[in-house]
Amino acid sequence: MSAEVERQLAVIRRGVVPGGIVTEDELRAKLQRSLATGTPLRVKLGVDPTAPDIHLGHTVVLRKLRQFQDLGHLAILIIGDYTAMVGDPSGRSKTRPQLTYEQVEANAATYVAQVSRILRPDHIQVFRNGDWFRRLTFLDVLRLTSKMTVARMLERDDFARRHATASPIALHEFLYCLMQGQDSVEVRADVELGGTDQTFNLLVGRDLQRDAGQEPQVCITTPILPGLDGIQKMSKSLGNHVGVTDPPAEMFGKIMSIPDTLMPDYYTLLTSLPLDEVQALLAGHPRDAKSRLAKEIVAAYHTPEAAEAAAAEFDKVFRDHALPADIPDAPLDPAILEDGRVWIVKLLVTTGLVASSSEARRLIAQGGVTIDGARLDDVDARLKLNGGEILRVGKRKFARISLPRQPGMP
Repeated sequence: MSAEVERQLAVIRRGVVPGGIVTEDELRAKLQRSLATGTPLRVKLGVDPTAPDIHLGHTVVLRKLRQFQDLGHLAILIIGDYTAMVGDPSGRSKTRPQLTYEQVEANAATYVAQVSRILRPDHIQVFRNGDWFRRLTFLDVLRLTSKMTVARMLERDDFARRHATASPIALHEFLYCLMQGQDSVEVRADVELGGTDQTFNLLVGRDLQRDAGQEPQVCITTPILPGLDGIQKMSKSLGNHVGVTDPPAEMFGKIMSIPDTLMPDYYTLLTSLPLDEVQALLAGHPRDAKSRLAKEIVAAYHTPEAAEAAAAEFDKVFRDHALPADIPDAPLDPAILEDGRVWIVKLLVTTGLVASSSEARRLIAQGGVTIDGARLDDVDARLKLNGGEILRVGKRKFARISLPRQPGMP
């Protein structure tokens, strides 16, 4: 039995920050008891649907939950419909804008489907924390808030910094960690997972469980995944993310764009390849190692066949300098034409190749925009188009211009 406990611990330790299991002795005891009784551990993860899409940064902790499932334990997934309306203050320099319940529900609509790309449909229970929070009376809330002092709240680095700089801290932000901790009480969690920014919240769960007469959960923290730039954490708002629903070719191309220095973390946190095999790959040519990494990630969220096709397409475009086989059409609205011409910035925004005019200007200035292979470097350029031109932005985005039919044309 002890050999199986150590095997499971070795799996669980992968990708956990140093000292990120609180405590390992408690986890070992829980695993031993689980094996002796045949009762799986209840491993909790809470996700707040504050945005509609999940990216690879979110999958780090989801993959850790999947590891527990594969070891025979029960995943407890909590969709934080009520905590999302409060907003997690962890790592924030100011109060999050509060979401309405309707906004949260809209975001949550696709969460379970996206999470199902990672988690097994067996060995899982899904809850919404609104199921218990909507039943609380005001007296219940007062009792919950009595479990925490303001002094302890201000021990948090994020709150301490804001307090020191006289940045406002709204009272409802203090409730977040108590709500997350109460989730652990409600589901009787044996283990709770979270990123390093969740350490304080996870520890509060231990305290509330003790107060409720429960055995405290083990807290396990995983690193925050750097984004494609290799500098800031992966975030959709920063544009350095890879979405789990991105098409295979786009996903592959984004992974191929990461700095070489990110590969060890990405291999460890985003793949299941044995670490000795990872070391062998990293000791070889960086491009080969990165291509294998991209294939592993694409195959995980699509299929191995899709990964191979994406790799072949990438080589065709970037090694052989050929055009992609499937370039999307970009029909132009006649309203954006002025005397038969279109402003390049407006063209880029209208085709959806960039998100804003400022991004279009930046890319043009950086030489990242071409039309039929010719670089465009004038942000004020007005283009005369005939239809069929290939517009390219950066390395991975293409569109084929489609003009509206003129009156009298066949």
